Amino acid sequence: MLLGFKTELKLNNQQRIALTKHCGVARHAWNWGLGLTKQILDHNQANPEAKIKFPSAIDLHKWLVVLVKSEHEWYYEVSKSTPQQALMALRESWKRCFNKTAGVPRFKKKGRRDSFTLEGTVKILGSNKIQVPVIGVLKTYERLPFGFAVPYGGKPSCRAVSPQVLIKSCTISRQADRWFISFRFDVDQQTAENTTAVPLLGETPRPDCLSVVGVDLGVKNLCTLSTGEVIAGAKSYKKYEAKLSRMQWLNRHKNIGSANWKKAQLQIARLHRKIANIRKDTLHKLTTLLAKNHGTVVIEDLNVSGMMANHKLAKAIADMGFYEFRRQLTYKCTLRGSKLVVVDRWFPSSKTCSSCGTKKEALSLNERVFCCNHCGFEIDRDLNAAINLSRVVS
Repeated sequence: MLLGFKTELKLNNQQRIALTKHCGVARHAWNWGLGLTKQILDHNQANPEAKIKFPSAIDLHKWLVVLVKSEHEWYYEVSKSTPQQALMALRESWKRCFNKTAGVPRFKKKGRRDSFTLEGTVKILGSNKIQVPVIGVLKTYERLPFGFAVPYGGKPSCRAVSPQVLIKSCTISRQADRWFISFRFDVDQQTAENTTAVPLLGETPRPDCLSVVGVDLGVKNLCTLSTGEVIAGAKSYKKYEAKLSRMQWLNRHKNIGSANWKKAQLQIARLHRKIANIRKDTLHKLTTLLAKNHGTVVIEDLNVSGMMANHKLAKAIADMGFYEFRRQLTYKCTLRGSKLVVVDRWFPSSKTCSSCGTKKEALSLNERVFCCNHCGFEIDRDLNAAINLSRVVS
């Protein structure tokens, strides 16, 4: 099975410059390819009788070598896989656009979501050292997976990387002033369960649990469980919204590109990173708790994009992170041997009485207490929905 790992890098000035160069080349290749493909689409729309075949990622890379690399020598200062992977990502973006699962790709701007992908041999040399193509050996603050293999009940023993680990590529990204490396490695299920190198796998194996829990996501609270437990959301954006607005307001008159403007931009980026980290920490703890302690987890298939169309609730919904909750719960249930059941979005979990099963015709959002007109049963609206979800698989 594939496991992902992401950690912060411990860099010196020369390595920071090298990573920045790779980001610049990846961004330049993306923008060049995007501009070229848009010209081809405009030409095909204007001349339907003389259409040009839409290029593949291989075609774009061939044209890049002939037209761009010969004019820009700084392309040869970085790994050759960096622009190639950027063009492959661009082709996938156009594919999602043509399938109407995403919008039109956008041009990238310097300093925003800087990242690049390296393809080739990636070696874990020790507990906190990893070797990547061209750049060389990079240090990390925390130990890397399988640098130390610790079986259950055993003592740590330093040994070589497991032969079952296979790393073919890695992605290096920047958040504010910090750099992170992420990669996926393929290991078998037994190795994944018997190692403590991965944070989520270093716990005592959970005994077979047959309990079923229904999870109802909400805006006031992150979720309500069918057991009656209510999990409050982090609401990190709401907590730091005033501070973020103040920092952006103070930065409004600074000259773009000046030293003070760069300092202010860095402070704003750090605050954004803090807000995102608080949200991710809450979601990781909750999803780990659900996947570890319950054999079956039942959730709803929420239309998050449709819910975000409500501008009165969009900010609160985005602050909770519904999509990230489902994404984490999906792979953690697979990792821990639990079962995740996703109920159809049209299932009337909130309108159905959990006592007698009678369904209400209408239920407004401001009705936080469910009152059954048939049996007179009263219960919290979210708890009622969670109980109904838990009974789907029974």
